[in-house]
Amino acid sequence: MTTNRITGIAIATGMALVAAAAAAMLAGCTSTPEQKAAAAARRAPPTAVVMTATKGEEPTQSSLSHYPDGYPGFGAPLTAANTQMSNEEAAGLQKQLSALVAQRKAGTISEAEYQRRVAEFRKLAAEHGADALSAIGN
Repeated sequence: MTTNRITGIAIATGMALVAAAAAAMLAGCTSTPEQKAAAAARRAPPTAVVMTATKGEEPTQSSLSHYPDGYPGFGAPLTAANTQMSNEEAAGLQKQLSALVAQRKAGTISEAEYQRRVAEFRKLAAEHGADALSAIGN
């Protein structure tokens, strides 16, 4: 008789746990209309952006290869947006800077002249990027 009661209690406890788990699962499935709208917005495709030609000119195709249907092909090697500095140009700039440092250490150049040249190089470094971007954009 005690075995039947223990078995009954175990069955009732198991059923209660199953019911609680089902209730917890169902409670997690509900979402508010705001959450549903936000999820739908995330799944929505992006809107198309149509670029118009500037200055009345036809838009030029990029340097990418294009298929006959107009879609770009990415199989061709890409080219740089701007020319790279050559090794000779880099060596020339390095010589200029090294000569400036050597003149300062030797005392053949005044501190004011050294600071003026350093400021000139720093100004060139600060403005060169913006100048190059504006030249590329035009």
